[in-house]
Amino acid sequence: MSIFRISGTFKMGSRTAKFTKEFIADTTERAKELTYSIIGSKHGTKRSHISFGKIEEILPEEVTDPVVKHIVEAKQDGDR
Repeated sequence: MSIFRISGTFKMGSRTAKFTKEFIADTTERAKELTYSIIGSKHGTKRSHISFGKIEEILPEEVTDPVVKHIVEAKQDGDR
């Protein structure tokens, strides 16, 4: 499993909003699907209104999302 940081924009009504999300996923495609799911569910945004700017694989030390960080740390503790 890898950690991905995805940033981009989505249309929210007449406005455009920026987003940055971090996910643990097998592939970049899976991370994109998770992004569509989360933003679509939370904001009622269609997939066609979500644009990806940057998708990058990051190291565990670079994680800023508290939930992802907790999962990564728990996994590292379990590996010891």
